Amino acid sequence: MTIDRAVLAFAGAMVLLSAALVYFVSPWFLLFTCFIGLNLIQSSFTGFCPAALVFKGLGCRVGEAFR
Repeated sequence: MTIDRAVLAFAGAMVLLSAALVYFVSPWFLLFTCFIGLNLIQSSFTGFCPAALVFKGLGCRVGEAFR
């Protein structure tokens, strides 16, 4: 799995997790959803993604987006 696909899968899992937390726990978890969205927007402009660094450290292959 490349870093690009790992980041996309991780972001999708976090969005689903935050939706479940909003539904079952508290609407305040929408702030978590907003954080995820802002991080995705920021990484699309800057190319910096903390999750990509973690996946690179775990040994994922480098993809096109996060070199």
